[in-house]
Amino acid sequence: MFLVCGEALFDVFATGETPTGLAMDARIGGSPFNVAVGLARLAQPVAFLSQVSRGFLGERLMRSLAAEGVDTSTVQRSDAPTTLSLVGVDARGVPAYAFYGEGCADRLLDEAAMPALPAGVRAINFGSFATVVGATAATQRALVERMQGRALIAYDPNIRLNVEPRLEVWRAQIEWMLPRTQLLKISDEDLGLVWPGLAPAEFAVRALAQGVKLVVVTRGGEGASGWNAAGAVHVPPVQVAVIDTVGAGDTFQAALLTWLAEHEALSAAALSALSAEAVKDLLGFAARAAAITCSRRGADLPRRAEV
Repeated sequence: MFLVCGEALFDVFATGETPTGLAMDARIGGSPFNVAVGLARLAQPVAFLSQVSRGFLGERLMRSLAAEGVDTSTVQRSDAPTTLSLVGVDARGVPAYAFYGEGCADRLLDEAAMPALPAGVRAINFGSFATVVGATAATQRALVERMQGRALIAYDPNIRLNVEPRLEVWRAQIEWMLPRTQLLKISDEDLGLVWPGLAPAEFAVRALAQGVKLVVVTRGGEGASGWNAAGAVHVPPVQVAVIDTVGAGDTFQAALLTWLAEHEALSAAALSALSAEAVKDLLGFAARAAAITCSRRGADLPRRAEV
């Protein structure tokens, strides 16, 4: 069983004007939400740990999780609103973004949720803005500490500056997580934001020295790289006609976890023991899954038979 922690929200796109206002298209989103759905579609048992509103938007999120086969027994419900990310264009035609998350449910997860964790959790995934805002950030830290040595900790910072613009907050979170994380995936873009000029290989050496067992850096059109005790491995990108890249990183993370589960490698010792050839196969599997998502509109993550 996987446990995925973090936000669930709606991305709301302005699709044009109406006689009395604007037309909007609201899409279910949130990086951790996507990872949970991705794991379920890749035939992995997974539960989602978050707080979700009892309002109509929260009900839609819950119905979507249930339809995908994600266990919602760990979801807290509250009367707080659902986070909204609004996307439109300004008067000059430039994309404009507005984020409404203060006081919203996915920031308010408290430690009362932890006793409800399902039995048999083998790995827990953390990442994105819920790790650095509100009560949820503190609750997640408590869970990381509690589960050390009991479940594999996977982490993808997935920096969102429109939510938390202070890079020092993200840097401190990554530094806190490094000695407590066994599987770390980070994009070269995020790495460049937090430590400008730091080469991925240099960062990987630093992370491995602090206790991470497998470091993966995704590089968009340049492929992906991985480092563990066996050394460094690089894989090229999968060639695909890109529609958009929404959800590609979340797909990559879900696929990494799926490959590890299928190869009985969800432990610190197993990650360290992976051969260079095994890491290459792992990265290739995740890259193929992400390429499928890039070939489709929106965060439409693949199912196991497609990869």
